[in-house]
Amino acid sequence: MKPKISIITLGVDDLDRATRFYADGLGLPRYEFEDGNISFFSLEGTWLALYPRDELARDIGLDASSPTGFSGITLAHNVASKEEVNAVLAQAVAAGATVVKPAEEVFWGGYSGYFQDPEGHYWEVAFNPYEDLT
Repeated sequence: MKPKISIITLGVDDLDRATRFYADGLGLPRYEFEDGNISFFSLEGTWLALYPRDELARDIGLDASSPTGFSGITLAHNVASKEEVNAVLAQAVAAGATVVKPAEEVFWGGYSGYFQDPEGHYWEVAFNPYEDLT
């Protein structure tokens, strides 16, 4: 297996709302796809897909009606400075996200905060002074 993640797919309850959040709110480049039942965003090194949660569960073979909580997964977006962390968090909030952990100095020497998108997915926005992950 190659050390690469090709596509990250988020199961969403409201595809239109989620698509607007990522395309219009965060400014991710949307890939125009003829089937209107999925949204793709071309990122650097990977793709982000948004797909209706119930259909994604069905595709996997799971019961979509089972209760869900924290899935144990977060997505991370690294930036080049503390100021950029604050700017991205503000951009996410302006687009409809909720800050769940304001940006702060963290134990490993970086600076990060978390937001939750309108569909409930958690994103960390971080500045790492030791490794360029931007």
